[in-house]
Amino acid sequence: MRRFIFSILVGSAFFCAASFIEVQAAGLQPSKTKFYYKDKVGTTTSARIIYHYRRIQIVHPLARVDSRIDPKLLRAASIADERAHARSKARCWHYVKEALVASGAVSSYPKTAYACQAGEELVHSYGFRKLSVRDPYDAPLGAVLVYSHGRSGAGHVEIRTKNGFVSDYSSKNRCRYPLLAVYGKFSS
Repeated sequence: MRRFIFSILVGSAFFCAASFIEVQAAGLQPSKTKFYYKDKVGTTTSARIIYHYRRIQIVHPLARVDSRIDPKLLRAASIADERAHARSKARCWHYVKEALVASGAVSSYPKTAYACQAGEELVHSYGFRKLSVRDPYDAPLGAVLVYSHGRSGAGHVEIRTKNGFVSDYSSKNRCRYPLLAVYGKFSS
């Protein structure tokens, strides 16, 4: 029995030494702070070893309520949120138009077809103003956000809600397209 245990210990020591030599021969160093590996090109790279994971959620700030914004826009945000789907139907400007009309924020149905044209029409025909906001998360509750998309794309439009953004779908995260402008209508 002792001979058997001794042969297992010798065999495992030989295996560890051989694997250590193989690691050294491959150009990889043993470490307690970095993990070394070869990428698909064949170069030796490393990554930091993480021992503790802290579960911290990424939290975007809640929308602030600007007392100057027309309360009808707040109503438009809640109407759009009630009518929103779980996923996009590629009809964002259509849903935002209907929410604006239903809330009374605009007097008639907007005529533009593309979402990237929404801001110009809201300013020229319905009394909206371009706000000096560059970050969508800083937009006040009820503000209309207009995004561009590529050279010939239709863009995207959404309304800022308390917890996120809504158009034909509801999301806690902003649209990934570049922000053109943020628009709001002030109460008289």
